[in-house]
Amino acid sequence: KELVVGGAASHKNFVETVIAPAVERKYGCKIVFEGSRSLVNLEKMQKNKDKQYLSVVMMDDPVMIPAVAEGLLEPLTVAKVPNLAALKPGTIHMDGMWCNYLQPWLGIAYNPQVMKTAPTSWADAYDPKYKGRVILPSLQNTEGLANLFMAAQLATGKPMAEAQKDIDAAFKKLVTIKPNLLTAYTQMPQAYNLMEQGEGYMISSAISQVALERKAAGAPVDIAVPKEGIFAMPSGVALVRGAPQPELAAGYINEMISPEVQTKLSAVTFSLPTNKDTPVPPGAPTGVTIHGIDWKFVADNRADWVKRWDRDMAM
Repeated sequence: KELVVGGAASHKNFVETVIAPAVERKYGCKIVFEGSRSLVNLEKMQKNKDKQYLSVVMMDDPVMIPAVAEGLLEPLTVAKVPNLAALKPGTIHMDGMWCNYLQPWLGIAYNPQVMKTAPTSWADAYDPKYKGRVILPSLQNTEGLANLFMAAQLATGKPMAEAQKDIDAAFKKLVTIKPNLLTAYTQMPQAYNLMEQGEGYMISSAISQVALERKAAGAPVDIAVPKEGIFAMPSGVALVRGAPQPELAAGYINEMISPEVQTKLSAVTFSLPTNKDTPVPPGAPTGVTIHGIDWKFVADNRADWVKRWDRDMAM
């Protein structure tokens, strides 16, 4: 028995070393992993709608929304995937069309050699003492959304669920960071190079997985947990409708969100587990607010936000 799973190229290592061995042992099957990007997986499902060959897709939440709209996904249920019952609130979406198997988180990465004191707030990036030293992700990058929504909260003082809808307030606040900007990136490696060389002091809204992998490799990088809270990045998994081996596909997802696999997975990816019975890995944030993002709202508006960003935030 063979099961084909589509995911991101960056997932290959943890799928082949953590998830696949657990599933193969339990079900006596072979997992074939195809690593590309979320949009490529969506295209594969669209092209093969009448005869799917992918059984499971691991994609960003924003890309799950069009897949649901086009009827490409099969809902997850506790009957098929019993471990769904143990997932944290806010990690099962659109009545079970997909769930999150990990929560890489967004905080503020910084270079401890040039910033002797770690940032403590999302407002720190606006402090005039960091003129020309702050790096932001562009809004084309999913991690860039955290700065937009946090700008709205800093400007309005509203709770995040409300603030993230106030995009005018967000942009008015964001524009005030421009004197501090060293660069706004679309390519992440370039941003880390600038920070590790000490030209940039901080990357406001950095992915835990990337920052902590760099730290583990010995780079002068750390990541701070701001007092206003962190954001969960999207890591979704879903069943493909009409796919081969549907029971095995459900078994794959069930293993993936089991406490045993989650414990290993969260450690190697420097992320938070989504199964509430799984201990948080050493060094991960605890007792902190985790802000969710309304991905439907993002999907409906992101193209306009990117245009506005390009206009208002041009250096």
